[in-house]
Amino acid sequence: MEINNVAFIGLGVMGYPMAGHLAKAGFDTRVYNRTESKAIQWTNEFGGKSANTPYAAAKECDAVAICVGNDDDVRSVVFGPKGVLAGMKAGSILVDHTTTSAELAQEIAQACVEKEVHFVDAPVSGGQAGAENGALTIMCGGEPNVFSALSTLFNTYGKQAVLLGANGQGQRCKMVNQICIAGILQGLSEALQLAQSANLDVEQVVNVLKHGAAGSWQMENRAVTMSRDEFDFGFAIDWMRKDLGICLNEAEKNNLDLTMTQQVDAMYQSLQAQGLGRMDTSVLIKAHQNK
Repeated sequence: MEINNVAFIGLGVMGYPMAGHLAKAGFDTRVYNRTESKAIQWTNEFGGKSANTPYAAAKECDAVAICVGNDDDVRSVVFGPKGVLAGMKAGSILVDHTTTSAELAQEIAQACVEKEVHFVDAPVSGGQAGAENGALTIMCGGEPNVFSALSTLFNTYGKQAVLLGANGQGQRCKMVNQICIAGILQGLSEALQLAQSANLDVEQVVNVLKHGAAGSWQMENRAVTMSRDEFDFGFAIDWMRKDLGICLNEAEKNNLDLTMTQQVDAMYQSLQAQGLGRMDTSVLIKAHQNK
């Protein structure tokens, strides 16, 4: 499965740089974005070509990658006469980098079988900075030989790509990732309140703790900005609530009680009601401060 011609669908804060890495690596890259001006901006910056439909972008490509918003957004660019699946050739590979439900991954996988197209669900972690720096973690579900064929693609924007099992398992791993982030931010929110009440220097505290057992990406990249009341960047809580909803739905199917996840989701819901939906997930500390 040699990959030369690729399409990238969705040029948001993640997809724009990810597609850029593909073009810079020498892949013949075609892009589609719902807002056409963004696609034109991308081609002006990276070369490549833009298409006016997902179908046109995917036509005759060896691999097609998607990075959009939610399950319905994915369906809108995959299915139908203008969707990528209608334009993909037999033997090509469809990759979905969107964070979605495992059910959607399995739905798309079945549709791909009928078209003789391979499919890998491959949600990513690392945020905008990870996408821009080509340092994303990619969690995959699919067939081993198909996953192996994607290594040249993933190496352009990924620091690590791992196959977790069959279709849907990549998405389930991403659910675990999001629950971990929610828990870490919950802990950081409470810990920073104590640090500030005790007149500790938060930056100094972070420099002490980040090399120990309490260290985390969230601590290193968000604790200081949380203490400064800075949240206008990063991964918005609107998207995190979408992801936590997926996690809670999966938990219900497995008869699991995710108490902390439910609590954090409720706090984010309250912050959304205050007009903070576009703020970074670290704004969770405000829910604690408002108690």
